[in-house]
Amino acid sequence: MQKKIRVGAVSYLNTKPLIFGFEQGKMEGKMDLILDYPSHLSSLLQKNKLDIALLPVASISSIIDAQIIGKYCIGTHRKVASVALYSQVPIEDIQQIYLDYQSRTSIALLRILLRNFWHVRPSLFEGDENYITQIKDKTAGLIIGDRALENNDKFPYIYDLAEAWNDYTQLPFVFAAWVANKEIDASFIEEFNEANAMGLQHLDTIIANNPFPLYDLKTYYTENISYHLDDDMQKGLTMFLKLLAEMN
Repeated sequence: MQKKIRVGAVSYLNTKPLIFGFEQGKMEGKMDLILDYPSHLSSLLQKNKLDIALLPVASISSIIDAQIIGKYCIGTHRKVASVALYSQVPIEDIQQIYLDYQSRTSIALLRILLRNFWHVRPSLFEGDENYITQIKDKTAGLIIGDRALENNDKFPYIYDLAEAWNDYTQLPFVFAAWVANKEIDASFIEEFNEANAMGLQHLDTIIANNPFPLYDLKTYYTENISYHLDDDMQKGLTMFLKLLAEMN
């Protein structure tokens, strides 16, 4: 009996279209789907407890034999809406920032933008589970994922990191891509791509199954998020990894 491929992804709203096909039984018997935080997925892939993960791209360099597979990603050509810096004061007045503990890529992107685009140097601290409550006065916070969408009307200053990246580089941004740590059979990847595409063909069903009154998910899935790993996305990813290497 052939061993199942272990596939890891996050359970955020932005991932729902990519994993919809798997949850509907597509590739059942060929793969096991494991859901976890973005930062945990890289650890599981490093420890060979996963074969493929929807990996935050800042973690790619930490994976031995890492290779991006498939035609799909989580990226954006402009404003992503779910990765932002939230503040009570303008960027130049921020003195310290609490960082979301759930994503290394967003933290790395913020560091690049603070240094290269905004040219400010606030103190950075790792946030705990209640760090959002500490965003006040000159203390800002980086929030990602569904919790970011929940806070988009609660702060006077919101700096969308993907939008800032586009202003800085004129390129789109890739937050996560499907990454394998071993050679994956071409026929599996073909089926994998078809399963990813299935969700993009059933967005209305996904939206109906995941009611979220705080943000219009049709806008989120069709205007904010870009799921196709096209040439421009690849250029943006290459630029980010280059700048990340220069910082390390």
